[in-house]
Amino acid sequence: MSFETVNGALQLSFTMVATAALAAVLLLIGFWIKGKSGVLTKYCIPAPVIGGFLFMFVTFAGHQTGAFAFKFTTTLQSPFMDAFFTTVGLGASIALLRKGGLLLVIYWLCAGVVSIIQNFISVGLASVTGLEYPYALLAGAISMIGGHGAAGAYGKTFVEMGYPAGVTVGAAAATFGLIFAVLVGGPVARLLIERNHLTPDTSETLDTSVEEINAGDSGGPKLSPLDVIRNVAAILVCMAVGTQISGWISKLIGMGFPTYVGAMFVAMLVRNLNEKFHWYRFSFPLVDGIGDVMLNLYLSMALMSLNLYQLLDLVGPVLLVVAAQVVILILLCCFVIFRILGSNYDAAVMCAGMLGHGLGATPSAIVNMTAVKDRYGMSRKAFMIVPIVGAFLVDIIYQPQTIAFIKFFVSGFTGQ
Repeated sequence: MSFETVNGALQLSFTMVATAALAAVLLLIGFWIKGKSGVLTKYCIPAPVIGGFLFMFVTFAGHQTGAFAFKFTTTLQSPFMDAFFTTVGLGASIALLRKGGLLLVIYWLCAGVVSIIQNFISVGLASVTGLEYPYALLAGAISMIGGHGAAGAYGKTFVEMGYPAGVTVGAAAATFGLIFAVLVGGPVARLLIERNHLTPDTSETLDTSVEEINAGDSGGPKLSPLDVIRNVAAILVCMAVGTQISGWISKLIGMGFPTYVGAMFVAMLVRNLNEKFHWYRFSFPLVDGIGDVMLNLYLSMALMSLNLYQLLDLVGPVLLVVAAQVVILILLCCFVIFRILGSNYDAAVMCAGMLGHGLGATPSAIVNMTAVKDRYGMSRKAFMIVPIVGAFLVDIIYQPQTIAFIKFFVSGFTGQ
């Protein structure tokens, strides 16, 4: 760290390690505050969002008073992000997909269509709200289906394309969506259940041994140090190969292509090939834990380095687009998706899940469905299918069409 005076303000410059350390401290502060707040816990506000946003206000105070400023070295931010999405890809087992059957495919296609509709809503409201297309798209499927991780990744791409508030807008939209996701999911499911007099199917025999599939080779004796190294090495290799592939795609399409997308799909390939050839002893709990750490550090670092003052003129329009996303998805769940999924109890619970990961994140979907389960009863189909689709399967549809929207409305619009 170093201290110097720039334009009359004290500037604190953080090295790469110091930046990562501050991100970790803010993450711990966020967990501590969340643990003390029933409201933040109830609505599943992520700890890095809490800590990061608090620091944003500190940065904002320094900017407004002209007294101090921060300069961060965020070299590790992108690797943290790529590592997280790589672990998501490593969680994508074909064996899991087979267990969901036709209903999984239907739900997956519904989620994919929702992501397309969200992008159309964004670009449709762009002229009404006065938002530029990149910022409007960040309030679409990128932050709604993709969550904070995707919002940060695409936001960074937009910053590189000349839209400085990209990361900030993405974080704001994802946060708004997350809050709405857990506010509306349970009530909508309750409405569907009460209105249609639905009850759980007690004869359900669906095999839900997801844990057994994910246990893989790690279901036996404790992992050796070499097993741990092999799992970590697999993550790093997938990141390296995937980011290289993303670079080739960037050149091919003539615009920035998020590095994490290539890493995630390479990881999906490695996971399923490893299940066939058993190259190494895969451990889902280990990989999932690493991914959780990487995501939290990435979000904490991304949010703490945002400049809140860049967002002031955009909060209103971004919130309006997000509100439109919420209203449209509620209507779709009540009048379309519920019927497509079978108009039964499982369908109602899955609608709660759709609102959770369609506006916020997969954990939000689990929270919504758990609240419904605790009051009305279990839906094994919902608890198996929704996490699989929300965690990784929807990306197969949402990512390519989002890239197409960016290519058409942003790259073409800016003349790149």
